[in-house]
Amino acid sequence: MMPIGPLMIEHRLIERMIALMEKALQKAEGEKQVNARFIDTATRFIRDYADRCHHGKEEGILFRALEQKALSDEHKRTMNELVEEHTWGRETTARLVKANARYEKGEKDALPEIADCLRRLVDFYPKHIEKEDRHFFIPIMDYFSEPEKEALLNEGYEFDSSLVHEQYAGLVSEWEEAKEERLEGSKR
Repeated sequence: MMPIGPLMIEHRLIERMIALMEKALQKAEGEKQVNARFIDTATRFIRDYADRCHHGKEEGILFRALEQKALSDEHKRTMNELVEEHTWGRETTARLVKANARYEKGEKDALPEIADCLRRLVDFYPKHIEKEDRHFFIPIMDYFSEPEKEALLNEGYEFDSSLVHEQYAGLVSEWEEAKEERLEGSKR
């Protein structure tokens, strides 16, 4: 498998979440309400899977390796655009998290902000994924030898395994640092 194979497979899962987010957007616009719990799940997915895991491998492994190559002007430009798009996605997701927190507190005027962020993300990700899958990933593989491709693929697998351990270590640390009442939960 080429090192872009796992990235393209990850795109399919991201597309599935984006389809669910599109349904949430339709509900927000049509019924003037949203499931805040779903928005929380969607933003965690975007932050943890799409950005930290997926974009982390793109930027930290693939793009880092490409920076060592004599890229064409077109490929340099596209790679820079992709990095900028990743930053934009992070910023838009952060806006969605803040708007959803306000909505969960009963601030119904946060709904238009939620809908705007959802609309932007639902519009963004399919185009971003198409740019990577159809216009960037395949041609840039020509810059790498077979041993380099194998090394990149293995580095991606190592990244994935360490990420899982890091996430769960963070989860345990969060609870270890929690106040006593949080550990006990609400008393009824």
